[in-house]
Amino acid sequence: MSRSRALSGALTGAVVALLLGCSSETVPTGTSAKPPRDTSTTAQVPTAPATPAPPPSSASPAPPKTETETETDTDTRTRTARLAIPAIGLKDLRVVPYEGTTDDWPGTRIQNGGAGASPYGSTGGVGPGEVGNYLVTAHRLSAGGPLRDLPALDKGDSVVVTSGGTVYEYEITGTRETSFRSERSLAEQRAAVPGFPGRSPTQAMITISTCATPEDNAAGNFWRDDRGNPEHRIDKIGVLTEAGGRTP
Repeated sequence: MSRSRALSGALTGAVVALLLGCSSETVPTGTSAKPPRDTSTTAQVPTAPATPAPPPSSASPAPPKTETETETDTDTRTRTARLAIPAIGLKDLRVVPYEGTTDDWPGTRIQNGGAGASPYGSTGGVGPGEVGNYLVTAHRLSAGGPLRDLPALDKGDSVVVTSGGTVYEYEITGTRETSFRSERSLAEQRAAVPGFPGRSPTQAMITISTCATPEDNAAGNFWRDDRGNPEHRIDKIGVLTEAGGRTP
């Protein structure tokens, strides 16, 4: 009887052990569970082939812009221009636009670099070919003296301005003298109609201005402003006679 019980107990323990050994889910109490070691090889997931780069365009690269193309703006006042005055041998003076008024500090700095300065805005002028007063100032004695012979310009002489590929031709109609010591005189120089502040312009005009240093010195007038300008300036006034021809 005892032998039969012992055999029955042994069989029962074997069955329990077999059941515990087949279950990977059952963890004996108080025992730390470790995940089964994965001995299988990780499958390599194929990746989509890289999208090939587009072939280079067959179009020819754009050529570099010319100075004329670079300087062409929708506002003609802001275009850099070229000034030629055949009668005094001036062939290709670069005229730089800026917002301001005649012979202020920004304009003086431009002139000191050997270029002409063209102010625009509320206290300046218009652009080449526009109705109103196109103002150009440049040095006579310093920075190469581009306008050294401006006083010799006579009525009827031609002034050619090239801007944005368009050629504008003006004809000199008169001479004015401007005094830096007179607000009235300065207003007349900068007026939309040269000499007549407040008058509405009806045609395109030009004022080309340079210093009267030799004349002032000869008269014993050695006054200078904070930028070294003498009292007087010589202004040549012209009117537009032709426009539209384009440079190559």
